[in-house]
Amino acid sequence: MEKVLFCVRLPEFARTRTFRWTLLRGVVVAAGAFAICVGLMIGFIYWPNSTYVIDSVDRLITDRADVFSALPSEQRLQALQWHIDQDPRRVKLVGLFDSHGNRIMGNIESLPRSLQVGAPPRETSIVRIDALGRANESVRATARRLADGQILIVGRNVDEVAQMGTSVERVLAWGIIPALCLGLAVGAYMSIRTQRRIDEVNQLVQRIVAGELCERLPVQGTDAPFDELATLINGMLDEIEVLLRSVAGVGDDIAHDLRTPLTNVRMTLERGRHNATSFDQLQASVDQAIMGLDQSLTMITALLRIAEIGHSRRLVGFRDVELAELVRDVAELYEPIAKDKGVALTVEAKEEIVTRGDRDLLFEAVANLVDNAVKFTPECGQIELKLSLTEDGGTVRVSDTGRGIPASERDLVTRRFYRSDKSRGEPGLGLGLSLVTAIVKLHGFRFTLSPAPGGPGCVAQIAF
Repeated sequence: MEKVLFCVRLPEFARTRTFRWTLLRGVVVAAGAFAICVGLMIGFIYWPNSTYVIDSVDRLITDRADVFSALPSEQRLQALQWHIDQDPRRVKLVGLFDSHGNRIMGNIESLPRSLQVGAPPRETSIVRIDALGRANESVRATARRLADGQILIVGRNVDEVAQMGTSVERVLAWGIIPALCLGLAVGAYMSIRTQRRIDEVNQLVQRIVAGELCERLPVQGTDAPFDELATLINGMLDEIEVLLRSVAGVGDDIAHDLRTPLTNVRMTLERGRHNATSFDQLQASVDQAIMGLDQSLTMITALLRIAEIGHSRRLVGFRDVELAELVRDVAELYEPIAKDKGVALTVEAKEEIVTRGDRDLLFEAVANLVDNAVKFTPECGQIELKLSLTEDGGTVRVSDTGRGIPASERDLVTRRFYRSDKSRGEPGLGLGLSLVTAIVKLHGFRFTLSPAPGGPGCVAQIAF
């Protein structure tokens, strides 16, 4: 006959390494913890009680030996015989030997060699003889030499203590079985729970890889390591989503903003080729086309610089920067420009504040803020560049009396290529505040825009 083999396929969770390791940990931890606790508990009960029983037996043996030793010879024999007869549990031992070690009476066959005469009670092995036969026993006994030279041995069987220890060992051994069952149950529960969460995470990760960047790992709101890891990964996914959207938006913005100057360059060159009647007219067309190309190159250079700063490639150049000197240098650079436009530029940098960073980048950030203030402040306006020390650190504030930034656009103006309707007639690419934001983020500082107090204008502030 052919033998048919049946293969039992375990559930999916039972065939995972997670289940095996979790099950092993559950069994080892639960069983081990249970066994240790039970062993300690029983040990705290067994050892003091066994010591107490042995001490009580030793005192009883000593008292009996003292009483028997003090009796006259005839009474002693009667007392010893009565002591043996009143022993239904067969735990009492008495032996009387002459000076040569020959047994006179009692239920001890021979004088134990390991027992020292006159010493305190100790554990020894003797041969018991009575009506039931001959047997080796482990007893607690003491030996006394009497006045007539005889040797008296009084002992007591302490098998009760050994039986107590055996019972403790049996209880401990049987107690491990429920601990093992508990460990199996805990291991299976933990494994199933962990595997379900891992499966859920795997499904979410597959959807994220497929392009669904809005998905996030589940967080149960506990302090478990899995939740901490999920929180970190979710933060990373948030940053990746922002970066991808930023890249996509930048690509669209670049295509849109480069299309106009490149189209103008092409039209200028085409008109110059068809309409120019002299070398000077052709040269003028070429110069105008070069200006358009320069604008496009400037835009690309600014974008590359923002990307370089965003990738933190200049962290190695960080050093101590004196902010007062930096602010004064920016004011010195823009003071003639503001004066030509009829704008008053005042600077206040009395505090000696030192911060850690890249001086060139910080100079560029402050210069961009001042440049915007000069650009958007009308004639006879005022600009204040101030360095001050606060409780949290230093701040550089650039305030102007220009047209200001509406509240609805304060978050938008820091985006690349964004230009409000009021500023479209002004020269620029819409990348200045984006560059400031990237520099501030690289240094871990804080950049804010707010309206000027008491009138039109804007206050741009970098907190160090």
